[in-house]
Amino acid sequence: MSTSGEAVLRAVEAPLFWLGALTAAWLSVCSACRLLSVLRVWALGNGRLVSPSKLGKWAVVTGATDGIGKAYAEELARRGFAIVLISRSQEKLDEVSNSIASQCGVETKTIAVDFSATDIYPKIEDGLAGLEIGVLVNNVGVSYSYPEFFLNVPNLDSFIDTTVNVNIISVCQMTRLVLPRMLDRKKGAILNISSASGMYPVPLLTIYSASKAFVDFFSRSLLAEYKSKGIIIQSVLPFFVATKLSKVRRATLDKPTPERYVAAELSTVGLQSQTNGYLPHAIMGWVTTALLPARLLNSYVMGMGLSQRARYLKKQKQG
Repeated sequence: MSTSGEAVLRAVEAPLFWLGALTAAWLSVCSACRLLSVLRVWALGNGRLVSPSKLGKWAVVTGATDGIGKAYAEELARRGFAIVLISRSQEKLDEVSNSIASQCGVETKTIAVDFSATDIYPKIEDGLAGLEIGVLVNNVGVSYSYPEFFLNVPNLDSFIDTTVNVNIISVCQMTRLVLPRMLDRKKGAILNISSASGMYPVPLLTIYSASKAFVDFFSRSLLAEYKSKGIIIQSVLPFFVATKLSKVRRATLDKPTPERYVAAELSTVGLQSQTNGYLPHAIMGWVTTALLPARLLNSYVMGMGLSQRARYLKKQKQG
């Protein structure tokens, strides 16, 4: 090597060394912070943040008679909240209300409405009048009967209206009714139940996936507007939970019962503004969004949807 080349090498050697050292230190600090954050959320949790003394007396849960919604109502009642149950069937509402009142000894209130309609919100507003609402769980939702191409969805016109009204309009309108009172008291939590299907496009569940993506973006935008006002707003994006809506009958580690999922999810409130709510789901969310290329993920999801569609149609033909 020539003398001039050696001189150039010596000149850049020290800067390159320090650049490498600073990069390694930065990556180490970031990794340590991420690890501490993971431990904070999934090992320690938020203690008893979600409690009437810290947020307010009443919790309002939509879609409260089945699955995740029922599990939220029961868990919040166990934590001492009085519960407003909102769902379509008065018979089911009475059953869940009586069960919660007898087991947890808290006040309950029911409002029977069909969220596929848009003229229901004055009735809900009247039912919530005068209540100190600390938690709102926007859980009500509808999905597909089976994966299907957009134009082949049965009763497409009415299905579009129903999905938008239940999955999107309900979140906006319930937030409109409850948020002002939380702002007056400078405390409260709104948990919007989105879906892992809202994290990336899910073909053959197109309308559902898009509606849940709306819920996620709505939640994150709303948080930016009102975080400084003392309001917790969280986007909850579960993968499969063993419910009627998901058609998962048997709970497993990655497909928990609603009760197990909700208990885990509530420990993330105040710690994560966007959460998968359950450690195995958080790992799945990280793998699918951070590790898998979008094209590969889209191809896999499409293939899974086609397989489920084929099984459903074959079963219908045989039946």
